[in-house]
Amino acid sequence: MKVLVIRFSSIGDIVLTTPVVRCLKKQQPDTEVHFLTKFSMHKVVASNPYIDKFYYLQDNWDLLLHELKDENYDCIIDLHHNLRTLKIKKALRVQSYSFNKLNIQKWLLTNFKINRMPDLHIVDRYMETLKAFSVQNDGRGLDYFIPKDEEISEHDLPYAQSAGYVGLVIGGAHATKRLPVEKLSTLCSQIEHPIVLLGGPEDRSNGDLIAAIDPVKIYNSCGKYALNESADLVRKAKLIITHDTGLMHIAAAFKKPIISIWGNTVPAFGMTPYYGDANTPHRVFEVKKLGCRPCSKIGYDQCPRKHFKCMNNIDVTALAAQAMNMLRNL
Repeated sequence: MKVLVIRFSSIGDIVLTTPVVRCLKKQQPDTEVHFLTKFSMHKVVASNPYIDKFYYLQDNWDLLLHELKDENYDCIIDLHHNLRTLKIKKALRVQSYSFNKLNIQKWLLTNFKINRMPDLHIVDRYMETLKAFSVQNDGRGLDYFIPKDEEISEHDLPYAQSAGYVGLVIGGAHATKRLPVEKLSTLCSQIEHPIVLLGGPEDRSNGDLIAAIDPVKIYNSCGKYALNESADLVRKAKLIITHDTGLMHIAAAFKKPIISIWGNTVPAFGMTPYYGDANTPHRVFEVKKLGCRPCSKIGYDQCPRKHFKCMNNIDVTALAAQAMNMLRNL
């Protein structure tokens, strides 16, 4: 059997699909698993040993559809379920199994604060697409694979962080998912442990501002490393403190203890750190009983109400204390 699995983006969402790929391949070993994603996401999947072949969405739709038709797939596992995947399914004309995005339930929650979301993680909802194959969740959690040549060497970190550090993910796809720089700086000042700031090039300047409060204790890695190198920094951390981001899910794949910070999005969307059957410590920090939250299932460039209480009211002193307590118990 030859199966095409589709998930175009983003980093975290693709990492959350890895149990589907692994369970399908291991429980149906004669199955040839192909994976279609955006080319910009190729580093996230390229080293996954459970995927036999990759296809990437770029500019030439006609060429992509032609190549996919030539594969003669037996079925499609659609884990993105949008207009682009509909176009592919119509072109290939084979049996497909699609992930239910629960858009109505999310709309009710974001617009009217009526929670009709199932008490089910998104990974388990992804796994429902495999029911027809008698494939079950193996409880092993998420996967993330880093090529040897993209690992961080022992010489890449300053001496202060070489004996262990807290990884603090300061980035996020949208501003309403991120603590303000002032709150992050206060958090760092209260954590009595070496810290590595994690994020992309767009987070570099904010990282410099935060690191300036204690350049020895705090190392700003934002923008200095590629994705897999940053993932390796996550893997080597003792503890990860993170917003609702892709690196949060990569941290869960490595079974790292996590403190997750939630702003305009909420854990009820079903995308908290997923460990499978592993008993890994995870703590959630969020401002509960805030009438305007969640305001979006994704995020905004600024708070629609202008007050940004969902992040401004996060108790960073309690957060720092939680981090120190978790470090003591590792």
